[in-house]
Amino acid sequence: MSMPLQRGISGVRVSDSSDDLSDSQMKDKTERPRSSDNHLTLRFPFGFLFSNQSSSKHGGGAENGFSADPYSARSRHRLMLLFLKISLVLIVVIALAGSFWWTISISTSSRGHVYHNYRRLQEQLVSDLWDIGEISLGPNRWKELEYCNIESENFVPCFNVSENLALGYSNGDENDRFCGPGSKQECLVLPPVKYRVPLRWPTGKDIIWYSNVKITAQEVVSSGSITKRMMMMEDDQISFRSASPMSDEVEDYSHQIAEMIGIKKDNFIEAGVRTILDIGCGYGSFGAHLLSKQILTMCIANYEASGSQVQLTLERGLPAMIGSFISKQLPYPSLSFDMLHCLRCGIDWDQKDGLLLVEIDRVLKPGGYFVWTSPLTNPRNKDHLKRWNFVHDFAESICWTLLNQQDETVVWKKTINTKCYSSRKPGVGPSECTKGHDVESPYYRPLQMCIGGTRSRRWIPIEGRTRWPSRSNMNKTELSLYGLHPEVLGEDAENWKITVREYWSLLSPLIFSDHPKRPGDEDPSPPYNMLRNVLDMNAQFGGLNSALLEARKSVWVMNVVPTAGPNHLPMILDRGFVGVLHDWCEPFPTYPRTYDLVHADNLLSLQTSQRRKSCQLIDIFTEIDRLLRPEGWVIIRDTVQLVESARASVTQLKWEARVIEVESSSEQRLLICQKPFTKRQSI
Repeated sequence: MSMPLQRGISGVRVSDSSDDLSDSQMKDKTERPRSSDNHLTLRFPFGFLFSNQSSSKHGGGAENGFSADPYSARSRHRLMLLFLKISLVLIVVIALAGSFWWTISISTSSRGHVYHNYRRLQEQLVSDLWDIGEISLGPNRWKELEYCNIESENFVPCFNVSENLALGYSNGDENDRFCGPGSKQECLVLPPVKYRVPLRWPTGKDIIWYSNVKITAQEVVSSGSITKRMMMMEDDQISFRSASPMSDEVEDYSHQIAEMIGIKKDNFIEAGVRTILDIGCGYGSFGAHLLSKQILTMCIANYEASGSQVQLTLERGLPAMIGSFISKQLPYPSLSFDMLHCLRCGIDWDQKDGLLLVEIDRVLKPGGYFVWTSPLTNPRNKDHLKRWNFVHDFAESICWTLLNQQDETVVWKKTINTKCYSSRKPGVGPSECTKGHDVESPYYRPLQMCIGGTRSRRWIPIEGRTRWPSRSNMNKTELSLYGLHPEVLGEDAENWKITVREYWSLLSPLIFSDHPKRPGDEDPSPPYNMLRNVLDMNAQFGGLNSALLEARKSVWVMNVVPTAGPNHLPMILDRGFVGVLHDWCEPFPTYPRTYDLVHADNLLSLQTSQRRKSCQLIDIFTEIDRLLRPEGWVIIRDTVQLVESARASVTQLKWEARVIEVESSSEQRLLICQKPFTKRQSI
């Protein structure tokens, strides 16, 4: 793109990446030889005092063979120069002595400040040396990455079922997540040959391109659950028939759940429900229906090589991620969701002595609901009856109350009173977790056969929490649970409001004014739903999510809290958003071509502070490229040095990149990138 990126925004200055990079390289080439002279000067700073003496030794006598007059003008000129040089040396010595004295005097009163400045100088020195090392490697350092083979079009690292089976995993454990040294991809994933840019929201919720996902016609026909049966193939499209009788069936199902809970007209907000974890979600139609009710549903399902529930749900613009808890805990804090839903999800809850139900209990908020629809709940043979009795009795042993049962659907409610666990008979149900095992935010730890979250300050019934949408703006009492003051969150919110306006001003002209239209594609009417799936790689308090919603942008945000930084994920989830813990030195649990926008605020600073040799910036950028849809956008905000390093690195990914100077902060820059739409050649 050759258009100016500053259109539509004030207070920023744009520099073209290719020009800046070539200028900086030319500057390095022209100025590098001087560095050796400066180095010598530093090692022998007083050499200039002897320059005239050495020249007289080599030059012999004066001009024309006559000896020089000591009182001549030339001699006086030399003496004057010598005097000036000596004066300059004295000034330098005095200045150094004064600086040394000032350092000694200040160290006793502000050691922390001096240490901070020293650390900044040290970090600057390391950064400069790193830059010099990168430049010294020459153009080979920035060699463009190769494209992956066709088998990688829909591959997700860390979920290699065939390899896990070969290693001896079985009984469902082969579907779990295992990230080893060979999990990194060092190539760029190309889209399928017939890939097309997804339709804009909300049209894209009901119609997706068949070539964009990996699913067979047989898998479409054999779809069994209510939400899967809504899917129908039409030429090169897959439609989800929101206005069909199948849609009415989903609506009736939603009404049934609401009535079983004791509310009317699907007003789940009234019952304290805002976020739902939908296990084995089909293709997201239950969550799509609840969007109009202001309910946010996160779909999780096992990795599937074809006909993936998660891939199709994300393609529709609905929240989803790969999640398996056969042997490991989910990467969510305890007490995360208001409701958990399982509609013929394929989980055998009676297996592993109820261990899977214990994990469900861990992530469910006090007073939250577990909705299970399965033929097992209406047993017709002895085996089904035995399995149903186990689940029924185990649910009672972990202090769940059976609210209602209709047909194949059962609704339980989790206790709001922690004393229920201590009042049980000895030996009934799993015990409460000890302090060492009750980790509020585990990261793929082994499943624990104990009741978690009972020690948390966040043990608050869902009916006692502020209703949505006020829930996103926490009051003073709620913020005190996380050690925050209202002023901190308020300032953060105001900053993000301004930032979102700037982002939209930057991106809108590029996409709708200067960006060439694709054939047959017209700009949508306001509010210009150019983005839908947003990934915030370092969500902090969830400020970007909150600002986007307040600006009435039709997006959903996956708020990722890096394991390398402070854990604010419990607060993000309690605000009514969705998010997950993740280590960005590992692949993210989702399919390629998932997000329209990837945002990283000070993530590079956080990651480089860890100094992990096995995790380089280029590895993170390669993973971002895998997650990003063709023509998708990346916004990186970080220090000047890291942004410049990132700009050099993204040339390997073939991204278009621009660096933008932020007027409000001279120490930071924005890096705006766009992934090109590169198609694989048909064979």
